Amino acid sequence: MGESLKSLFTSHPDAVGESYGDHFGVAMSYSGKLFAASCAAFVHALLPFLFVTTASSAIKKMYANMSRRAAPSPSSAPSLEVRASVDYAI
Repeated sequence: MGESLKSLFTSHPDAVGESYGDHFGVAMSYSGKLFAASCAAFVHALLPFLFVTTASSAIKKMYANMSRRAAPSPSSAPSLEVRASVDYAI
């Protein structure tokens, strides 16, 4: 039972070639970037002349980084070409 509990925490990081600690750091980095993008989008909603492309630019950069990392996806998401065909600015 101990091994199956451990695998809950390590199977995904192992699949992307990281230790649990490495993966924690990367995930927390994304969390901080998403929080900052969320704050920018919130301010932009109130004051549309501020942070015009901040949130969308941050998300595009994170997506490009995640795509390069090539983590296997559990879903059958559309290809990058399909997603890139629509360009939104928040």
